[in-house]
Amino acid sequence: MSKIKIAVCADEDPWTAAEQKEVRVELESDLERLRGELDQSARELQDLLRDGVDGAGNDQADVGSTSLERDAEMSLAANQRELLLQTEKALGRFDNGTYGVCEVCGEPIGKMRLMAFPRATLCMTCKLREERR
Repeated sequence: MSKIKIAVCADEDPWTAAEQKEVRVELESDLERLRGELDQSARELQDLLRDGVDGAGNDQADVGSTSLERDAEMSLAANQRELLLQTEKALGRFDNGTYGVCEVCGEPIGKMRLMAFPRATLCMTCKLREERR
């Protein structure tokens, strides 16, 4: 893996090759795990939908329970899809040299922030501003 230059805040040390590798491995591992979880969720949701169609003989409690389970599974799948997209985006930014740069202001996101949350695309200032809206 060739070493790329990842932006850092003024008070931070530059990224070492080992730190870069650690973040990249974590993102790639997350990507693989999320794809597996999303596949599993899709299978479980398909089973729930199939079972929900054949509701003859089920009482209202069974139908309600199945509906609640289906909604929870759909919500989980949506969250997994969002994390998967964020992870793919982070790896793309890593590959194209924009990893570590805030998408809003163009300033460094911060090494500590990226090590804690490698999918971050905003510096803390922009993230706080976004959350206040």
